Amino acid sequence: LPARSIAVRESRAIFAPMTGKDIVIVDPKRYARDQARVRESFWRKVRRHAGKLPFLDEAIAGYYAAVDPATPLSAKSVLFGALAYFVLPVDMLPDFIASLGFTDDAAVIFAAIKTVGSQIKDHHRTRARAWLSNNSERDAG
Repeated sequence: LPARSIAVRESRAIFAPMTGKDIVIVDPKRYARDQARVRESFWRKVRRHAGKLPFLDEAIAGYYAAVDPATPLSAKSVLFGALAYFVLPVDMLPDFIASLGFTDDAAVIFAAIKTVGSQIKDHHRTRARAWLSNNSERDAG
């Protein structure tokens, strides 16, 4: 199948080329819901847990990639889905459970990064490290 440009079909799914001849189907309702949830809650949760979660740098880099206009829609969909799971107040392992609460969040974030990691560029990771550095200095002072 030839690569297609983004188009809305009768099924209301968005078709977008990811690589070569692959076609990835993105559910526009789920994508919009995940994107809204992340935009509303991501930074609040990150600030609350800054310095406490070892995977936060990757989550922030994933966020920067997800909101980057240059990131393909298929990668944005994967990243927003994983980040939406991260910001959910209730998930498989509630976050308040000591030492286990973020295990599922970390697994989902790392699975997303493994899937679309090539779309998380050096400048996304640089911005994430800068954000963490600036905010951990503020919290330490």
